[in-house]
Amino acid sequence: MQWNAVPDSIRQEIEDTRAVPVVYGLGIVISLAHVYFNIFADIAVLQQNILHFAGFVLLCGLLKPLTDNIFVSLLDKVWVLAIALSAVYLLFAEDLIYERGVRLVALDWLCGTVVILGAIDMTRRATGWVIPILIVTAISYLAWWGNFVPGVFQFKGLSLETLLFRSIYGDDAIFGNVARISASFVFMFILFGAFLLRSGAGDFVIHLSKSIASRLVGGPGIVAIIASGLTGTISGSAVANTASTGVVTIPLMKNAGFSPRFAAAVEASASTGGQIVPPIMGAGAFVMASYTQIPYSTIVMVSILPAILYFASLVFYVRTESYKAGLTRTMEKAPPLLPMVMREGLSFIVPVTLLIVLLVMGYTPTYAAVIAIIAVIVSSWFTPNKMGFRAIADAFALGSRNMVVTAVLLCSVGLIVNVIATAGIGNTFSLMITEWSGGSLLIALLLVAIASLVLGMGLPVTASYIVLATLSAPALLQLMANAELVNVLSSGSISAEVQAVLMLVGVSPEQGSLSLAEAQNVIAQMPDEMMALLRPMLLDEATISMLLLASHLVIFWLSQDSNVTPPVCLCTFTAAAIAKSPPMATGFTSWKIAKGLYIIPLLFAYTPLAHGNWLAALQVFGFALPGLYAFTLVMQGWQKRKLAHWERALMACIALVLLCPLALQWQIIALAVLAIAMVYFSRSSQPVVSA
Repeated sequence: MQWNAVPDSIRQEIEDTRAVPVVYGLGIVISLAHVYFNIFADIAVLQQNILHFAGFVLLCGLLKPLTDNIFVSLLDKVWVLAIALSAVYLLFAEDLIYERGVRLVALDWLCGTVVILGAIDMTRRATGWVIPILIVTAISYLAWWGNFVPGVFQFKGLSLETLLFRSIYGDDAIFGNVARISASFVFMFILFGAFLLRSGAGDFVIHLSKSIASRLVGGPGIVAIIASGLTGTISGSAVANTASTGVVTIPLMKNAGFSPRFAAAVEASASTGGQIVPPIMGAGAFVMASYTQIPYSTIVMVSILPAILYFASLVFYVRTESYKAGLTRTMEKAPPLLPMVMREGLSFIVPVTLLIVLLVMGYTPTYAAVIAIIAVIVSSWFTPNKMGFRAIADAFALGSRNMVVTAVLLCSVGLIVNVIATAGIGNTFSLMITEWSGGSLLIALLLVAIASLVLGMGLPVTASYIVLATLSAPALLQLMANAELVNVLSSGSISAEVQAVLMLVGVSPEQGSLSLAEAQNVIAQMPDEMMALLRPMLLDEATISMLLLASHLVIFWLSQDSNVTPPVCLCTFTAAAIAKSPPMATGFTSWKIAKGLYIIPLLFAYTPLAHGNWLAALQVFGFALPGLYAFTLVMQGWQKRKLAHWERALMACIALVLLCPLALQWQIIALAVLAIAMVYFSRSSQPVVSA
């Protein structure tokens, strides 16, 4: 295989892995073991999760040693080995523990304690101090200080024996549901991404982006957006996405005349968006599929239109900034698209297309990922970058290395989720959100957005989503379902069965229907018991399921904001380091550019974009796209020329109408006014070189 086809950052990572034969060999073994577990073996979920944890503890200990001191390093290796062996012991001890009536012996206590302390230590090495502190706080809450908390969060406590058993063997514990997701779906897709990267797909993405965007105004910025979006389907990490594509796209934008701050902000915003691009969407989408019990293929299909909206909003910012800065010259001639695709792109296009087709056909994500990996290898033989035995081994080792942080994180987060489930904190927190919001969905969304930003300052995106979904998804689902009930009650005739329920709470619909205000008042005042009776009468199971998905998508999207929102925004800081721009100023610019992360969750909550049929979703998409463009003009104050205050005010009104769930005729009028305004802006601007 042509080694030059692999991006520099990936090549360096592979060389670093090769330099330590133990890491390289262990990485290959772990990858092969996971392929065997997920495709061929018929083993218990607990066994797979424990072996998954043990393998990545070993790899994490080797890649992130405690110190360079020889003696301490030796002790550290013994400690890491003890963690892995303790986990394996707990695998064989489970049946004996049940035979003793869930009583732990001394060795159970020792190994269980070592595993939990080891998980905390490995998480600290991989992600920093925040998650370990949360784990210690959560476990001690169940064991001790929860009894001293006044009010609804008081918890009488568990015995240490019960606490240790539940932390190890519980459904939501360290080897529970989240670990299962990590050991199956997440790992297989990370491995698929590693094969794509090793096949040279990273360079192809850059070349493809240049071919598509080279003749557009703002081309270099659009190259960054396309490249980062496509790379996001490979890397599974926003920061890694920024580092790998940013070294190419940020200098490209700077050379074209964009300021370093804007170039870094565009790259950070686009790389963050890579986590919402189907079909991979980072680890969070697999967690979402497990939590909601909605097929992963459904989540992927529903996410297509929102992802297009987000990246379109970034393109709008780049183009208006280009006109604002006078950068209307297009890029230099790029290679022809079709020959380049046929020469370099088969190992990217064929596997990704096959993966999507298999998911839509209903195959499991793990099976689809393995077939896609085979497709990467086979299709590479028809390109200059043929994958031989060494390249395949590199991809296996790279997949394990790229999974270390995610594997350790997801297993350890299970300890926090276990506490939330055991103490009932999630239900309590959801009730508090409902109470604090006063039944207002908008206020509830604001509270969740603030919580996601605060959590994101210390937690990786996936961990932030898991914690926030556990705490707040039930509240959002209830409020969104209530809003849907209002729409149903006010949209037509009410059946006799529903009228009978309404009469129990003192409501007698005139002529068999309610006005919007009456419906809102009924839902706001109705007791929970009556609501539980009314909801299945008006909303079928499919509607409730899609509302559940929409509530999780809201949280998933809002969880991404910590990558680009000050004061802690790792994606932006990574891009700023490449661009040599002020980190905090770049953070505020990326926060401005990535406004789609806040607007599109509102569409999830208030429109059928995520929970309606395709026709309804396309209608929302068709109005939201120009609405986002109008919103961009408001934020930038520029189209092909500077906009007057009244023009920005007009664009604000148009954006509001197009993005809000108003009557269809109003949105059509707003769209027509926007089209007339575009013609007016174009004719009143100075002559420019158009796209």
